[in-house]
Amino acid sequence: MTAISGDPTIISHDIDVASHHPDGSPRAMGFFTDTSICIGCKACEVACKEWNLVPDDGLSFTGDSYDNTGSIGCNSWRHVAFIEQGRPVAVSDPEAGDGLRWLMSSDVCKHCAHAACLDVCPTGALFRTEFDTVVVQQDICNGCGYCVSACPFGVLDKRREDGRVWKCTLCYDRLRGDLEPACAQACPTKSIQFGPVDELLALARERVDTLHQRGVGDARLYGADRDNGVGGFGAFFLLLDQPEVYGLPPDPVVSTRRLGQMWGAAAAAAGALALGVAAAFLGERR
Repeated sequence: MTAISGDPTIISHDIDVASHHPDGSPRAMGFFTDTSICIGCKACEVACKEWNLVPDDGLSFTGDSYDNTGSIGCNSWRHVAFIEQGRPVAVSDPEAGDGLRWLMSSDVCKHCAHAACLDVCPTGALFRTEFDTVVVQQDICNGCGYCVSACPFGVLDKRREDGRVWKCTLCYDRLRGDLEPACAQACPTKSIQFGPVDELLALARERVDTLHQRGVGDARLYGADRDNGVGGFGAFFLLLDQPEVYGLPPDPVVSTRRLGQMWGAAAAAAGALALGVAAAFLGERR
């Protein structure tokens, strides 16, 4: 499969999209979303809904450009953002047009290497698959909502109709059959790339270098750093502006990073309270 198409200056790569090694063992799979070639067609949103039977949404007028869904949610596992920017037009920039730039990006669950949602789920409804992705099992979810508040990206969301949490599964059912996720399969420009995470990281870094050589100095990777606050993403992005412009946190941190310390402090406090109660009780008996 050609990694990126539609631009003759882009170096082509063949990414092996098989989710299993030849010996049958699973591989760590993920997404690389190159926003520089996203055309905002929303084919990914539609394909996601069709394959996963996600309910309709985004059918009302928001007045926010062509962004009719607004954000990721329980009924929008992929969200194509449209950001309209006015900018000074440089005479030397033949692509500047009328000074309006549209940034388009298909956002999705990041499938964090250190996922806070997994840490806080009390029922085991959230689990890490053999492909190193994070999935919610709706038949186990009790709707407590702990994962919703734990996610630093606001990805997890509860459906009002049933009270359970729903999000991108990276098409877990398709991965188990060595099939490409529906959104990547439908993307006409290959803005959404699917494959082994290590191969995608190499491709993404080369793509950034290519754009820098072409004078696109704002190109940067988001979520590709394995040492970031969540241990890196299983679904990372090439952006053309600061993450905040796309509604993404610039320095995401796993909200449960101090969970062990917190439980330790709580245990110590409970022990001190128990000792105090015991001492008071013994004192009264004397």
